[in-house]
Amino acid sequence: MPLDTPKLNSLGLPKAPADTRVVVAMSGGVDSSVVAAMLAEEGYDVVGVTLQLYDHGAALAKKGACCAGRDIHDARRVAETMGFPHYVLDYENVFREAVIDEFADSYLAGATPVPCIRCNERVKFKDLLATAKDLDADCMATGHYIQRKMGAAGPELHRAADPARDQSYFLFSTTAEQLAFLRFPLGHLHSKAETRALAARFGLPVADKPDSQDICFVPDGNYARLIEKLRPGAADPGEIVDQDGRVLGSHAGVIHYTVGQRRGLGIGGTGDPLYVVRLDPASRRVVVGPKAALATRTVPVREVNWLGDAPLMSAAEWPVEVRVRSTRAPKPAILRPVSATEAQVELLDPEEGVSPGQACVFYEGGSSRVLGGGWIWRG
Repeated sequence: MPLDTPKLNSLGLPKAPADTRVVVAMSGGVDSSVVAAMLAEEGYDVVGVTLQLYDHGAALAKKGACCAGRDIHDARRVAETMGFPHYVLDYENVFREAVIDEFADSYLAGATPVPCIRCNERVKFKDLLATAKDLDADCMATGHYIQRKMGAAGPELHRAADPARDQSYFLFSTTAEQLAFLRFPLGHLHSKAETRALAARFGLPVADKPDSQDICFVPDGNYARLIEKLRPGAADPGEIVDQDGRVLGSHAGVIHYTVGQRRGLGIGGTGDPLYVVRLDPASRRVVVGPKAALATRTVPVREVNWLGDAPLMSAAEWPVEVRVRSTRAPKPAILRPVSATEAQVELLDPEEGVSPGQACVFYEGGSSRVLGGGWIWRG
């Protein structure tokens, strides 16, 4: 007689929860704390891990910055409350080399980087995931708001049920291999209120903790000051010019500007409002122009991560929806592969403020499925 197929647990694994080890990436915030508590209550063998990513001395009392000293303490308290082991791993060197250095260099090159994506890609879903496997974990769970669903060809990445909390833009570089090991237990929730209600039910000390707002290693939000500290001379002054090269004013460093910026240019009296349309670090020039000059239809991307069922190069073009900023809704586009890792994206309706250094994330049209994405490298 055929053997009975083992019943799958809530994490989709053919084991009893008590026999399933789950490493939970705990930032000290309410989301990852609820994930850990939820899985512990279900009877899983939970191991909490918090990463110390930078010298948190200056940010110790700063609310709104993840992975600082207070957050490590909060994660430990949650583990004590729910009765599972918790470890703190020193990833400062890895984080500095993989995330902070590139953040500074990208700004110097006139780009607008998204370090949270690099952190997920190069630290959390790479080194921490490897550590989870070293701990003989069956999977790793995080508090991200995104859904993992099983499709005909294996696990798929989907947007969160709550559009306001969806973090798919920041997770586009998750690979199929990583997705097989990752779990996102909060992705199906319809509001943050549900998460906080769960935290209260579990009696977690972080139930009312505010959400993080700033980039964790810039707790005061002053990116330019950090870059000047990391790269002396980064704030050399230069000229603000129009698209024809006429000098309209001066600035105190290209790192203080981003594409699409209107306020704080200090060049009043020019008639129609002017926006930053391009940054030229080599000549230390900030190029400004009318709002119409921001409209972009063609977006070149590289370092493409493709999560479609068929290979990216198996079609000359793919009808998709794309998001060129984390705060914007996906818009119809045509994706044309150039190689397995490069592509041209044609926006059916031009977008304003498309900036090198940002991500362009691909979605299946009319669906919540994430098809991957790439990095915008010139606009």
